[in-house]
Amino acid sequence: MPLPEKNAPWPPISPVIASDLDDWSAWYAASPDRLTYRYRTRRRTGRQYGQPENRPSQYRGGIVGTISRWFWGEPVPAGEKRANLHLPLARDLARTSADLLFSEPPTLVTEDKATMKRLEDMLLKEGLLRTLIAQAEMTAALGGGYLRAMWDLEMSPTPWATVVRADGAAPRFYGGRLRQVTFWKVIAVDGQKVVRHLEHHEPNLILHGAYEGTEDNLGSPVDLGGFPETEGLQPVINLPQLKGRLACVYVPNTMTAPDWHDVPGAAGLGTSDYQGAETFLSSIDEAYTSWMRDVRLAKSRIIVPAGYLQSNGVGEGVSWQDREVYAPMNIPPTQNAEITLNQFNIRHAEHRATIEDLVSRVIRNAGYSGGTFGDNEGGLRTATEVKADTARSMATRARKSELEAVSLSEFVETLLILENSALFPNAPRVKVERPEVRFADSIQDDVKTLSESADLLRRAEAASTEALVALVNPGMPLEEQKKEVARIKRESGREVADPALTGADSPAS
Repeated sequence: MPLPEKNAPWPPISPVIASDLDDWSAWYAASPDRLTYRYRTRRRTGRQYGQPENRPSQYRGGIVGTISRWFWGEPVPAGEKRANLHLPLARDLARTSADLLFSEPPTLVTEDKATMKRLEDMLLKEGLLRTLIAQAEMTAALGGGYLRAMWDLEMSPTPWATVVRADGAAPRFYGGRLRQVTFWKVIAVDGQKVVRHLEHHEPNLILHGAYEGTEDNLGSPVDLGGFPETEGLQPVINLPQLKGRLACVYVPNTMTAPDWHDVPGAAGLGTSDYQGAETFLSSIDEAYTSWMRDVRLAKSRIIVPAGYLQSNGVGEGVSWQDREVYAPMNIPPTQNAEITLNQFNIRHAEHRATIEDLVSRVIRNAGYSGGTFGDNEGGLRTATEVKADTARSMATRARKSELEAVSLSEFVETLLILENSALFPNAPRVKVERPEVRFADSIQDDVKTLSESADLLRRAEAASTEALVALVNPGMPLEEQKKEVARIKRESGREVADPALTGADSPAS
């Protein structure tokens, strides 16, 4: 599949998929302006998020009116200002998903030690880990994300990883595996004119192109060198060293997308942690806004008789002055001259209970336990107790880690292939292997518990010194673990010298 023909409709994906991605993107952005724009227009320009005018569809019945009457799509009553509040729970879900996977760096294990050391440097020193954290967060929000290899020999002697959002790509899958994909991004906007950079990936091939069109039309190809963002890019990059693979991988959030099973082009895509919970997210914001409205209305207000008001002059109205002493007023005895204090109740308990129930439903829909997001009110707890409270979250983490491991393993191998090619003459040369990805435990036991476990294993002679060091120091790099083992053996006197060096077994001894 080459780059698209000119004047192709845009975006080049199913309107159903594009609409869902726009919704999830608005919730992930955690911006009231974006949510308002999204649900009051059901379109996204990607450029302006102002306060659009009320539309007739918002007052209609039927499907159109129902969609527009989402909380963030409700019209603002005449004469009032929008005062909607937003709880960024959707963003919190995405961040928590990434933290559960990559709060501790994964270990990339290979048979060759030099290769394993190179992967460790790539992960911790060259920024791959932070890229994985960003990718995992966006994958949870948008149902999937891409890891893409990029390079510039003037900036770095080696390629590096970047993240591409699912709402900026048009993929093609075969048998559940990514076969081709076109990435795009807007690089210039001038009125109705939109300039896009397209990057198409096929096996052994990358194509670049720039197009000038409109919001919903790709338009015609233009010169790549005419824009700073694309200046210097080659239209065609051949990569025969990849031997039939892509220079990118797709990381799905789930293996199935129940709402897209009958949508063309959706096979292989995952689904967002928000899917099915959008109405609950909207209701949470509505409940919070109602709670704050109670707070505003409950402000104490003083109601006084008209005779208590002081004239500000002709045409200037009257006002009430809050003073400690007032001159006697000539009020008929039969008239009620009391000063009335008006203050409404704040239904805090009802609002709090409603919000907590809605939040718990959103969290459960995403596959997490409430304890993962709650405060620790019971003091210090062991890792076993924490895992019991977050069992559902741990199950979801295990499922996502399987998907991450497959994609990450393939992508890291691709980086090694590129590094060892003639394209990067100054890159480190190591043996190319597909690593095994081992995720660290996101909830670890405290040092005391680990030490007691190690002591019991030592007494039972059920574990070596190497295994005990790895148990007590799960986050320590492999080379540091080896050094620590050597120090322990030396200090404890268990280090045995090589007989060949000491001559202990020689006839002379």
